[in-house]
Amino acid sequence: MPVIWLIDAYRAGEQGQVRALVEALGWPCEIKRLAYRKQIVLPHVLGLASLSGITTESRAMLEPPWPDLVISSGVRNEPVCRWIRAHSGGRTRYVHVGRPWGPLVSFDLVITTPQYRVAPHANVLNNTLTLHSVTPEQLGAAREQWADTFAHLPRPRIAVVAGGDSGPFSLGPLAASRLARQASMLARQNGGSLLVSTSSRTSEEAMAALQAGIDVPNYFYRWQAADPANPYLGILAVADRLVVTGDSIAMLSEACATGRPVQMFDLGGMRGEHDVATDPRLGATLYALLMRWFWRRLSRDITLVHRQLRATGRAFWLDEESGAAVLPGESDMQRAVAAVKRLLGEA
Repeated sequence: MPVIWLIDAYRAGEQGQVRALVEALGWPCEIKRLAYRKQIVLPHVLGLASLSGITTESRAMLEPPWPDLVISSGVRNEPVCRWIRAHSGGRTRYVHVGRPWGPLVSFDLVITTPQYRVAPHANVLNNTLTLHSVTPEQLGAAREQWADTFAHLPRPRIAVVAGGDSGPFSLGPLAASRLARQASMLARQNGGSLLVSTSSRTSEEAMAALQAGIDVPNYFYRWQAADPANPYLGILAVADRLVVTGDSIAMLSEACATGRPVQMFDLGGMRGEHDVATDPRLGATLYALLMRWFWRRLSRDITLVHRQLRATGRAFWLDEESGAAVLPGESDMQRAVAAVKRLLGEA
């Protein structure tokens, strides 16, 4: 059975993806959590194979016997994984999840998504959505755990999952109020209720506007750090349909995993339209300029994900007629696991 080293990601979203992949593979894995010398940038800027960007203590973790496979994500981990592969004599295979920064030939496999605009290549797997750990088994357990909490709310129960500011898009009071009105209208027209979950990126102003604008029966959760009673998975599990703000590919990925109808909420400008008032934010303006005028590798375009979801019928916009739930086919995770196994000759 292959042996894996997981060079753990240092950002929460990427960490969730690589850990989910390792869990899905089901092979022995050793997690390496590195500490970085943040003033050292040349190894990852130049695409080198080097340990100079990590501390002496972290270097001591990386000794033979070398693994069959190293999995990681994030630009600071790329030089480290290339170094491991080089020192194994090329025996260790390197799988990178997310945005690749180095030359594509410096990876054995890249598992990525459309917003990074990675060019087609023999060693690139372009999935529609991100990897995650929301499985039918997890949803079934969450449904049992949370069913009584939501039992008093009329069906259909519509999940509303709110993210926050992202790139050129803003979720402020204006967008949050519009989301509240449209979601409430959807629930009212169907005689149902809303199950609302905010996230770590939802501002206090947006949360207040969202909660104040809802005028139908609802359950409203205000995100808290390290909350053991976070109902997010329960909301996904019991919802009859889901509305997700279009800023987060991770939340869209998890919503689509439920197999229920999914509708995306346009924060403003996500479809190239400007017929709604948007929340002003300097960072959004600067990011839009970055996307238009600067090197594309420095930005991401989540609208490419929206288009692919809509084209395949996996999600629609909130102001559109939603189709039926998409029957489960080969998932993004199944494609990723199959690609890794082929890489190691385990298929």
